[in-house]
Amino acid sequence: MGNSAERYTTLLPTLLSVTQWLIAPVLSVSSFIVILYYSGILLKDHYLAMVVIIFLLSLIILKESDLFDSTNSADAQAQSSNLLIYWAVMIFALIFIGYLTGTTDLFDVNVLYTWAVVTPVLILFANFIFRYLLLLSLKSEENQRKVIIVGANEQSYKIANNINNNLAYGLKLIGYFDDRPEERTEASMGSPYLGSMDKILDYVKANGIDLIYITIPVSHQQRVLELLDKLHDTTASIYFTPDIFVYELIQARMDNIGDMPLVALCETPFSGLNGVLKRLSDILFSVFILILISPILLVIALAVKLTSRGSILFSQKRYGLDGEEIVVYKFRSMTVCDDGDEIKQATRNDARVTKLGAILRKYSLDELPQFVNVLQGRMSIVGPRPHAVAHNEMYRGMIKGYMMRHKVKPGITGWAQVNGCRGETDTVEKMQKRIEYDLDYLRNWSLGLDTIIILKTIVTVFKTEDTY
Repeated sequence: MGNSAERYTTLLPTLLSVTQWLIAPVLSVSSFIVILYYSGILLKDHYLAMVVIIFLLSLIILKESDLFDSTNSADAQAQSSNLLIYWAVMIFALIFIGYLTGTTDLFDVNVLYTWAVVTPVLILFANFIFRYLLLLSLKSEENQRKVIIVGANEQSYKIANNINNNLAYGLKLIGYFDDRPEERTEASMGSPYLGSMDKILDYVKANGIDLIYITIPVSHQQRVLELLDKLHDTTASIYFTPDIFVYELIQARMDNIGDMPLVALCETPFSGLNGVLKRLSDILFSVFILILISPILLVIALAVKLTSRGSILFSQKRYGLDGEEIVVYKFRSMTVCDDGDEIKQATRNDARVTKLGAILRKYSLDELPQFVNVLQGRMSIVGPRPHAVAHNEMYRGMIKGYMMRHKVKPGITGWAQVNGCRGETDTVEKMQKRIEYDLDYLRNWSLGLDTIIILKTIVTVFKTEDTY
């Protein structure tokens, strides 16, 4: 491979990353400016501020749709649906900002309507063109980096499968080396067996290999060190994938203390900027929703007080972030409110549930005071649902990884709830299923996933067969 091709394939991931970030914001701003021009409106004052806001919002929100992600293999219909969801969120954010600043009347309504309709169509068209040109470019072997895998095991199989099934990575898997070829067949690896490990150095030099993925277990440390020492005589880039990654990890990533590299095996997704974005979105949404539902809160509070004896609100201790106890608010829906070492979950036709309480629980209206918990910083709008302390102590010894769900703040709604895991958990298997969804949420968190969960929750609250 020539020097120009090497420079191109080295720069390609960076160019793709920048392009994926900027296409949607640039198109959003450009379409707005063009519509202003043809409407005879000058780009100044509040319209200039609008351009800046559109760029920043699309940079943050539309990126979450993964529309221009070169490794996203979703079909056209799924990509279109995904964009429409995030575009709706962006329009809502613009309306919310306009409402807070009192500037909604300053803009030409026809311009805004035209822009809101035309822009997503333009972005979708650009997405399909982008993907077509990218795949066309990467089909050329001179634009692909040559890869070999050292080791035949579960990690190497997954790496090989990802490379072979996604041309957008710009990688060409040449084959794999291992001293035990019987561990993996060429068919299962999807690439040829190239020989034992003592032949790697000569092969790399003779065939211009660009990337080497080492998947030897960490228990074979001396073997890895000897191989690295040999490969330093080449110009190939070397990646080591230790076998710790075959275990269940939460937000695994690289970090460092001083000059010492570290691998995070179990970490919260809300560190750094992600934490700021999560908290900011919680505050904005909870303030907006509390203002919107304040009349409903007042009506429910009066109804609870007038229809049964006892307090309006029910406070219960739950486990919050990092397993610390918090107090969670709900509208009282029962005649008896347990908060001790033993708590009986509500069951179908439970005699403790009041007539009004049954309606509140059916439509999750008893949970509305928890938006106050969100403002207090005890909870988040989206996250694993908080369980009573007594239930936590019971299940943490039964279900592996149960306490990992407390790496984030508990939520009013969650990934488990919108996937059908609502209502009574009368078996360990039901609770296990909830925990699986909770941990899946931690592994894959994004603002986009939060948005999808919120939208699904609106639909889910009307499916009341599992709520009582």
